[in-house]
Amino acid sequence: MMNSYIDYAMSVIVARALPDVRDGLKPVHRRILYSMHELNLTPEKSFRKCARIVGDVLGKYHPHGDTAVYDALVRMAQDFSIRYTLVNGHGNFGSVDGDGAAAMRYTEAKMEKITAEMLRDINKNTVDFVDNFDGEEKEPTVLPARYPNLLVNGSAGIAVGMATNIPPHNLREVIDGVIMLIDEPDSEIADLMKVIKGPDFPTAGIILGKAGIKSAYETGRGKILVRAKCEIIEEKGRNKIIVTELPYQVNKAKLIESIANLVKDKKIDGISDLRDESSREGMRIVIDLKRDSNPNVVLNRLYKHTRMQDTFGVIMIALVDNEPKQLNLKQVLVHYLDHQREVFKRRTQFDLDKALARAHILEGLRIALDHIDEVIKLIRSSKTGAEAKSGLMEKFNLSEKQAQAILDMRLQRLTGLERDKIEGEYNDLQEKIAELRAILADDKILLDNIKSDLLEVRAKFGDERRSHIDLTYIDSSIDMSDLIEEEQIVVTLTHNGYIKRLPIDTYTSQRRGGRGIQGVTTRDEDFIEHMFITTTHNNIVFFTNKGRAYKLKGYEIPEASRTAKGINLVNLISIESEESVQTAIAVKEFGENEFLVMGTKNGIVKKTAMSAYSAIRRNGLNAITLREGDELVNARVTEGNDEIIFVTRNGYSIKFNENDVRAMGRTASGVKAITLRDNDQVVSMVITKDSEELLVVSENGLGKRTRVEEYPQRHRGGKGVITYKVTEKTGLVVGARIVCEDDEIMLINSNGIVIRLNVRDISVTGRNTMGVKLMRSGEEDTVIAIAKINYIDDENEEIIEDENNQQIEAGAQIIESSSEEVEESSEE
Repeated sequence: MMNSYIDYAMSVIVARALPDVRDGLKPVHRRILYSMHELNLTPEKSFRKCARIVGDVLGKYHPHGDTAVYDALVRMAQDFSIRYTLVNGHGNFGSVDGDGAAAMRYTEAKMEKITAEMLRDINKNTVDFVDNFDGEEKEPTVLPARYPNLLVNGSAGIAVGMATNIPPHNLREVIDGVIMLIDEPDSEIADLMKVIKGPDFPTAGIILGKAGIKSAYETGRGKILVRAKCEIIEEKGRNKIIVTELPYQVNKAKLIESIANLVKDKKIDGISDLRDESSREGMRIVIDLKRDSNPNVVLNRLYKHTRMQDTFGVIMIALVDNEPKQLNLKQVLVHYLDHQREVFKRRTQFDLDKALARAHILEGLRIALDHIDEVIKLIRSSKTGAEAKSGLMEKFNLSEKQAQAILDMRLQRLTGLERDKIEGEYNDLQEKIAELRAILADDKILLDNIKSDLLEVRAKFGDERRSHIDLTYIDSSIDMSDLIEEEQIVVTLTHNGYIKRLPIDTYTSQRRGGRGIQGVTTRDEDFIEHMFITTTHNNIVFFTNKGRAYKLKGYEIPEASRTAKGINLVNLISIESEESVQTAIAVKEFGENEFLVMGTKNGIVKKTAMSAYSAIRRNGLNAITLREGDELVNARVTEGNDEIIFVTRNGYSIKFNENDVRAMGRTASGVKAITLRDNDQVVSMVITKDSEELLVVSENGLGKRTRVEEYPQRHRGGKGVITYKVTEKTGLVVGARIVCEDDEIMLINSNGIVIRLNVRDISVTGRNTMGVKLMRSGEEDTVIAIAKINYIDDENEEIIEDENNQQIEAGAQIIESSSEEVEESSEE
């Protein structure tokens, strides 16, 4: 059993699945091409039925199934499967959609012009021939292959215990590589890669980076990332993704089907329509996008979830002296060059032997012409041809072939003109013999002739590269933060989930009571809910009403203009349809000595070490287990010994020390922070120190500052004390922030209007007051979000501190702009 299986395995490896390093062909392909050569199906001749070709191959050389032969022939005719087709097919030979070829009785074929270079000089004893399966015919063990077909057209095959997968390359580049080895035999792989840039697939596509190419060329194994070529265009206010090139061996029809299924399963959002508009002019897949979708995000998701980005696994295994070996780029070229040396030597020797034989005959004819009268007399006196031949050999010291050539000579050759032709031919032969002997004697001359032939093939069949290599592609192992400039940004998030980032200097400082500037354009039913200051390098952690956490880097949020509404957050994070973002925080690092404190609508507080949230995945992470009917309101970073204040919408608050809350696991529910009165709920949770002030803002644009020391410290769980006098004029409390004299705040109303105020312009009052008018709004507009900025100006260098105590150095001066003050409220 073992011996039989080894025999079978070796037969598969050597006689079926692996290509020869010299001509890059498997036995079945070699037999097809040689059979077409024998049938004289040259490019200038007419087509012949494929059934005839397949039958010839089966009957003479390949005693296997006709399907295997026909499939191999079809692949050599498909311009999307092979870089330089070897068979010129006439009829239906399949398509990139996976359609099969028509039956062999319908299709016709002949050799391509480049195929002649594979078989060139095969009749000049350039390669070895062996008996076929029944001993009635001879077949070549390898083709002369006047160009490096193994690299040019690649090869794929699965043997027993091994497989090969060699990508196709550009003919010009590969020939340039061979010529480099001829001129500079000590060239290293790095030198060869200067001319052989990388694979060149028949379906083009974009190769991402050179890391996979370098690995494949140096070791014989590597993974090459290939992307579809896409273009984003805008028509009638909507974006479209146009796909014109696909990765190698990707089935277009199956790709379109997979995209449709992903849209149907809601794994990819933002696609409204999908069409295949491919024609004779070329490939064209059109992906229509929804108005609010980010085309770059959709495209990246297509790359991630479909074969629009594919990996070509390179395994450069080929037969070397009938042994499978894994080869690097230089080894493949060296073996090919050695093969060409052998082919050229044998061809030269064949031409030399032929020239010598002809010269030998011409020498005999010259002798006969010099003694023509004696020759004629001898022939006339001979009774038989054998006697005449023997007499000539004996009298003029001729060989048997020379004597026979004289006897076969026509009388016409006795004319003076014919005599001159013989002399000229003989002299030309002497020059050719000298030239051929020089080639055999000098390896440099031999290599020059190989180089000359290669250049001829290059000029005749070379074309431009199809696959583009994107040298700007960054490997995923590289931290993108190192490539993004760190800058201050404002992040806004609307109620309906539209998010964007803007540079901090987009907004200018105004005096209290101003009308503000347009900060975002929203739909009528949408409004800004969250706004905060951070940097492009910080992590933005989003917490939803369901208690889940999602993470993005600041630079991953698309930058938009001041009035743009932004992009829907669902295009950036895998948020569930029933979830809505309740809060977002900016975190620089997930340290061991910091904690995340969360507060819920029903007055529950929970504290967990920040390190527990360091591994937030793209599809989210459970941050807190909420009780029935509860929702997450806020989350803040603490240092373990801070003061916490909960503020409710009816104007109550409670202050307690963080130590009253023990640290819990990531999915714990938490403990009670405040006992709520009827129809009340928590709107804000802040972290504070007694030296600070609490700014409380109501929905009608009123606000006030109160010193934190006026809030008595209680144990958690109490009903709290009054922090704001809620009336019909003020409206309910919107939120609260910890501030100091040098701070600035941003207010935004439901109409998308933003105003920036100095905190020092807001009066400091007691807990049970309404405060002053901070923002003037329309009758139906209400304040819905506030954000705080703290500036320390020292010789034009400022430090921005957001509400999470993240500090970022900046070098820009805040531009002051004044506006008219409005009347203060009677409460002032």
